[in-house]
Amino acid sequence: MKWVVDALENLRKKRPLVQNITNFVVMNTTANALLAVGASPVMAHAVDELEDMLKLADALVVNIGTLDEHWIRSMEEAVRVAASMGKPVVLDPVGAGATRLRTKTALRLLEAGRISVLRGNFGEVSALLGGHGVTRGVDSTVYDGERARELAERASREFGTAVAVTGPVDYVSDSRETYAVENGHPMLGRVTGTGCIATALIGAFLAVETPLKAAVGALAVFGIAAEKAFEEAPYPGSFHTKLYDWLYKIDSSILERYVRVRRL
Repeated sequence: MKWVVDALENLRKKRPLVQNITNFVVMNTTANALLAVGASPVMAHAVDELEDMLKLADALVVNIGTLDEHWIRSMEEAVRVAASMGKPVVLDPVGAGATRLRTKTALRLLEAGRISVLRGNFGEVSALLGGHGVTRGVDSTVYDGERARELAERASREFGTAVAVTGPVDYVSDSRETYAVENGHPMLGRVTGTGCIATALIGAFLAVETPLKAAVGALAVFGIAAEKAFEEAPYPGSFHTKLYDWLYKIDSSILERYVRVRRL
């Protein structure tokens, strides 16, 4: 799809500043991924600097992976400020369904301001809808391919935002259009932080595309990078390193050859 190619090219021309309020586990990982793809990351969560930082930022990424009362306050305020400034926001409800705190926090963030994209695995998004998806830690223990599309469409209607349900096939919907992104590799599940990378990349693409297309484009680019990384490094440690290399190396010719995106 040409617009996926155009989105990556526009991202690299713009070099958007992406503010991340994310978890301790993946700060370095997601910062490196954003740099590799052509964006500029900033990891800032202090409440006193949110307004100043968001004036500069092109998009906001909120990831609830490591929560406490201070981070929750910062996330809620950041979402409100971003909404007042018209800045796009992507929310990653890490581990929603595993604890009441995580589920409650994610739902409060969805209500605090205008979330552009909600990106979660099957269990997390199902939990936010009050379903019975089982979440263990931050990993989805259940993926139902036939229901994943329905889940994305239903969550999009419920929360009034574009929703990406990621798994073996990623389904992205804004309730009007739905896409299936078939790029990716199972090795992504053997390395920590890959879902968080996907969310951060969506944040970068939000600076140059609509929410639906930003999610589709980011997931396609990341999926192809994973496929090419595995060809060169079929073990978790080296695979992780190669992900950065391929986020840097991926270009229009590679995208045009390998992208597997279907409009449903």
